[in-house]
Amino acid sequence: MSRNAIVFGATSGIGKELAKLLVNDGYNVLVTGRRQEMLAAVKDENPDKYMTRRHDITDLEETEKLFKEIPAIFETVDLIVHNAGIGENNFNLEWEKDLPTLETNVMGATKVYQLSYNYFKNQGFGHLVSITSIASLRGNRHVPAYHASKAFQASYMESLWMKARKTKKAKISITNILPGYVDTDIITGPTFWMAPVDKAVKQIYLAIKKKKRKAYITKRWRLVALMMKIVPPQILIKYL
Repeated sequence: MSRNAIVFGATSGIGKELAKLLVNDGYNVLVTGRRQEMLAAVKDENPDKYMTRRHDITDLEETEKLFKEIPAIFETVDLIVHNAGIGENNFNLEWEKDLPTLETNVMGATKVYQLSYNYFKNQGFGHLVSITSIASLRGNRHVPAYHASKAFQASYMESLWMKARKTKKAKISITNILPGYVDTDIITGPTFWMAPVDKAVKQIYLAIKKKKRKAYITKRWRLVALMMKIVPPQILIKYL
């Protein structure tokens, strides 16, 4: 039986490259995104393996509709990856800048998480993966909504992992991927330890295949995570 996957947010960057690895590994992949022309470009790379769906993660009714249509697309789904996310500097705490981040990273993500978990519970098995961020570990005075929304995602995924451990009638795996800086469009300004997309995605896919509960990408970011957890905020504010 062929394996099937859905990748939310796969028109560019990590989502697009991860979808490629899945296809190369024998998966049939449904990719979603807001930009139709970029979805078409993805499908053109391997029309037999890719299916596409224009989808805005902030449209909660559309997300629910998509999940209801899954049985007409795939007999079963082995893997769902949530990769859709945005963030913007908000130095002056303008509501108009924070709202899209909250709608995408909190409301949109939660809808996908809940529908995925319940789908897998009814199916009897499945693997849910979310691409959160190293930003989930601490706050940031310049992009507070992004860091807070990623903390929400990480906490929600941990909660689902706990729930899956107690779900006896289904075998559900939960993986939280926490990338550091990866060379994608979302990164602006000076950074350090910037990883090429292909290197980061290879490590992400390895963590997925191993069904890890949590994985820092690239691996060196585990050191940063350790320091970020223990450094007092009075010192951390100099850097964040």
